[in-house]
Amino acid sequence: MSRVEVPSENKLGPCPAMVFGDVSHATAAIIVMQEWWGMNEHILGTAGQIAERSGLVTLVPDIYRGKVATDRETAGHYSADLDWRGAVADVDACAKFLKQKGCKKVGMTGFCQGGAMTIAVVACCDIIDAAVPFYGIPNKSRLDVDLNNIKCPLQCHFGEEDEVVGLSSPADYTALKSKLTELNKQFEFYTYKAGHGFANATRPNFNKDAAELSFSRMYSFFEKHLKTC
Repeated sequence: MSRVEVPSENKLGPCPAMVFGDVSHATAAIIVMQEWWGMNEHILGTAGQIAERSGLVTLVPDIYRGKVATDRETAGHYSADLDWRGAVADVDACAKFLKQKGCKKVGMTGFCQGGAMTIAVVACCDIIDAAVPFYGIPNKSRLDVDLNNIKCPLQCHFGEEDEVVGLSSPADYTALKSKLTELNKQFEFYTYKAGHGFANATRPNFNKDAAELSFSRMYSFFEKHLKTC
């Protein structure tokens, strides 16, 4: 694991990021987006796991610039204060950094807020080659994105018992699926008998079966779309 500073158009300046693997010899990479907690040990561990299992470099942008929440109230404040356009610029910069280093393809995944950010990035930028959002959809009040702009294939994962209205509830993800279908986008869509955050082993709703199945699907998806360089 190594730390890098990526030049970004975000008004906050360069985006700090953690990289797993040797990007100087990589042909593909995956950007892993944090939940609303920030770049904590869990998301770093997840990025390390994804790098090991996929055989690809992973990069975690620190869009909170060093701030990490340990309670829901603080996480809520950090999330509410987030400049989404600035964060999208950070991710775009990180993807450009990876491609400048020699990665021919860059994928992206994220969880909760990071899942929403994943959809926002692929709707705003044309640099991501495959995306896997987990239980998160951009809220129009934070950043109104045009799903018609999505060019890359998507693989979406949601919990059927998710109660987070406005982000990932069944009503939210059903509307997302309908819109992607209407727009004739290339996507896979999976739901699980699980609640919000089912892939996070440190949270109460962790569901081992759903987590393992969704991750196996993600690895196969990235194998198909990132390793055919």
